[in-house]
Amino acid sequence: MPKLTINGQEVEVPAGATVFQACELAGFEVPHFCFHPRLNIAGNCRMCLVEIEKAPKPVASCAMPAAEGMVVHTNTPTVKKAQKGVLELLLINHPLDCPICDQGGECDLQDLTLLYGPDSSRFAENKRPVADKYLGPLISTHMTRCIHCTRCVRFINEIAGIEELGATGRGEHMEIGTWVEAAITSELSGNIIDLCPVGALNSKPYEYTARTWELRKHEGIDVMDAVGSSIRIDTRGNEVMRILPRLHEDVNEEWIADKTRFAYDGLKRRRLDKPWVKKDGKLQPATWPEAFDAIRAGLDGLKGKQIAGIVGDQVDLEAMVAFKDLMAAFESPHVDCRQDGAKLAQPRASYLFNTTIAGIEQADAILLIGTFPRHEAPLVNARIRKRYRMGGLQVGRIGCPGDLTYPVTDLGAGPPTLAELAAGKHDFGAVLEAAERPMLILGTGALARDDGGRILGLARQVAERYGMVQEAWNGFNVLHRAASRVGGLDLGLVPGKGGKDVASILQAAAKGQVKAVYLLGADEIETEALADAFVIYQGSHGDRGAHVADVILPGAAYTEKPATWVNTEGRPQRSPAAAFPPGDAKEDWKILRALSAALGHTLAYDTLAQVRARIKEVAPHLALMDRIEPAPWAAFGASGAADETPFTAPITDYYRTCPISRASATMAACVEEIVGQAEKATGTHG
Repeated sequence: MPKLTINGQEVEVPAGATVFQACELAGFEVPHFCFHPRLNIAGNCRMCLVEIEKAPKPVASCAMPAAEGMVVHTNTPTVKKAQKGVLELLLINHPLDCPICDQGGECDLQDLTLLYGPDSSRFAENKRPVADKYLGPLISTHMTRCIHCTRCVRFINEIAGIEELGATGRGEHMEIGTWVEAAITSELSGNIIDLCPVGALNSKPYEYTARTWELRKHEGIDVMDAVGSSIRIDTRGNEVMRILPRLHEDVNEEWIADKTRFAYDGLKRRRLDKPWVKKDGKLQPATWPEAFDAIRAGLDGLKGKQIAGIVGDQVDLEAMVAFKDLMAAFESPHVDCRQDGAKLAQPRASYLFNTTIAGIEQADAILLIGTFPRHEAPLVNARIRKRYRMGGLQVGRIGCPGDLTYPVTDLGAGPPTLAELAAGKHDFGAVLEAAERPMLILGTGALARDDGGRILGLARQVAERYGMVQEAWNGFNVLHRAASRVGGLDLGLVPGKGGKDVASILQAAAKGQVKAVYLLGADEIETEALADAFVIYQGSHGDRGAHVADVILPGAAYTEKPATWVNTEGRPQRSPAAAFPPGDAKEDWKILRALSAALGHTLAYDTLAQVRARIKEVAPHLALMDRIEPAPWAAFGASGAADETPFTAPITDYYRTCPISRASATMAACVEEIVGQAEKATGTHG
């Protein structure tokens, strides 16, 4: 480990560190634009110049390896003059339009010019104009402001893995843009807005709507997939104005997916803001007492086995535990949180991402089974790409073909290939055997089939055969798509003795055996089967479930309630309310508590703290925030031959997978422009 002297202070740094990183470790700030710790070094901006003794001129510290005995100065007159000169050059062609720039108030160029820049300009020549580029419906460009740091280019190429952005021309003729004018197709493209140190790249939906100092900032957890990304929710008044990532190294690092970032406009469209009751075949507005009276009348005389409950994909733990207790009060065994029909239950190790998301970086061989992580969990896919770029990773795939942004060996289309691997008869088995830390990722699409239990059993056999389950390493992973799925399974929201799963509930409702169905945010089901049943729908949006309901109870969206979520790893996380629910809408657990009293089955809690105490009582590990409780390995899955039907990707429309994203005008524009563009390119219209 080399030792350096920086501004008279001796510091020891890890081998391979740069002078810039050494200065940071020593506590000395070095201004910079192009450097980013997660991107390759470019050395473009020259803002990080420092003076190194015996060097003939100032050195770009981000590109200079730290060496033993170096003597570095970061605040000499030479360094200050160089920094001032760099900023003066950058500002020659900058439009200086801070009053209208969306980056104003959180702009690196503004901040560094204030601290290190000149106090006046010596240039009177005309500034260089650059035409704005089209990058799609999500990113707005103002390329005259661009300082050519190339952070956006490096992110799109290195982390997103899509070679669609680059630089053309040289010197003052250099421009950043796409090779062919078209929308960027990466599901992570919005992150280049955060990376841009000036106002060249802005959020197109957010642009010109608010200033950063007008916004209140709230910490939150994303529910658009099962990754559980840490996010920041910015509000003005009661309106969500934008969503940004928060740093969480073990989950999302500092990135978020585009659906997480841009679907927030769906929070104010198609909202349920008052109860509705069906009268004479038509839904009509009602008061809360009227809605509860209608539910009491609809359930009157029904036995527990004639009542069923289905839990949706974006339901918090507080609502789920209250729902579980209410259905237990009715003595109904027909409760299921597996809206997609995945054949998952206990033991806990059978449905967790046991390796953890950060653990992907330790794997040296990965087997993908019936999953397309680029759409199901873009940040998991980015983590796999990150591991691939480290070198020494081999990825095999069964089913779900398509570009995952890293090399993949296609092994086969479906269960027969999986059975061959389990029996040790496939060539890829040698790769798994040679790996020290092999892992598999099993998609819920493969488990949602009729033979899902047998596929789960085959995956377990593969994990055990190839040493994926070791003392300090569990390489068996299930990649969920629903934010509420792991929490629901942890709380035991699966059919009880003699109970029916989602598919059986729908069949029984169509036959008249189940007469009442309570949909708690459940919209991803075949609602046509519920035409003859008494349907209670509780949720935030007027989506599919609300269309067949006899009574609608308006709930709060994920940004409007303090809630606990459990991601695909089994990591509990909490988020506070960032806004208030619209109109008469209420937090879901409060609705269930009030309804229980109206129906004569009063639940035993009145406050949020009591509800969370009940969660801890049902599943103690869910009280350990941001901690993953390892699950002991046990036998699971069914035996027998699986169907030979190939695995298919469970998500066919990445941008519209839930009520919020389906209500979003921004996501609709993405479908029209990005998906439509891809269909034209491949000739797969319709």
